Amino acid sequence: MNISALVSAFRLRTLPLASASIFMGGFLAFQKGQFAISIFVLALLTTICLQILSNLANDYGDSQNGADNENRVGPIRAVQSGSITISEIKLAIYFFIALSLVFGISLLFVSFGGFSFLFFLFLFFGVLAILAAYFYTAGSNPYGYAGLGDFSVFLFFGIVGVCGTTFLFTKSFDFMSVFPAISIGCFSVAVLNLNNMRDIDSDILANKKTIPVRIGYSASKYYHTLLIFSAFIASIIAHISIVGFGKTMYFLVLIIPFVLDLKYILQSQKGEKIDHLLKKTALLTLGFVMLFGFGICF
Repeated sequence: MNISALVSAFRLRTLPLASASIFMGGFLAFQKGQFAISIFVLALLTTICLQILSNLANDYGDSQNGADNENRVGPIRAVQSGSITISEIKLAIYFFIALSLVFGISLLFVSFGGFSFLFFLFLFFGVLAILAAYFYTAGSNPYGYAGLGDFSVFLFFGIVGVCGTTFLFTKSFDFMSVFPAISIGCFSVAVLNLNNMRDIDSDILANKKTIPVRIGYSASKYYHTLLIFSAFIASIIAHISIVGFGKTMYFLVLIIPFVLDLKYILQSQKGEKIDHLLKKTALLTLGFVMLFGFGICF
């Protein structure tokens, strides 16, 4: 097996974005005085494994369903290039399914102190997350090809990721956690939207009906703008709801790089280079979480 190609298929640049919801949940718990390092580490490991699983399944699924082809603009994928065989990537997928279950079950056991109704309820949601990660582009009827990827990312990276992580710490649901969850969900969908804008031509040929394919490249730029500003509006509401007006909203400094990127995107034409903005937006999202968390905790 080509180890370097396999690691490349992990798409490590997506991990900061996947980790954002865990860090946000950790900060919300810390602000309430209910943070636990064991829960945080296990939640982070579970999420990283789920993200790598999703990336591997995406590499496998897009090669099988035709989205990864010679017309694709982004980086060459492992299966598409032949550097990893179908059987090898399937083995890697099975491994990360198992690893996600091991870390996930350990997380629930530590959080809930044993087997209980909440343990099995969260286990159910965990299995749904594994299925969502795999069937996004893999399988005979992947939901990503129907344009449902944005909803799935908003749900699992945002609402479930942040609210669920916070619950694992606090064992209670606080409605105020919904607003930071909306912020992370919108930023995460924005990264996916950039990916889909980049791949719009190859996705059209593969009949992959992403949002940019459905509404067109020009409208996707305004959809992206809506996502970014919605994220900031939700985060301002979240900050005020949690700590009031007494603490600095440090995260607002990131409006500057986000707006500069929006200017670039709004001026771009279909086929132009926007791939570099995926990693940048993911890192900006993690930076946003750190600044937001610092603002509500210290």
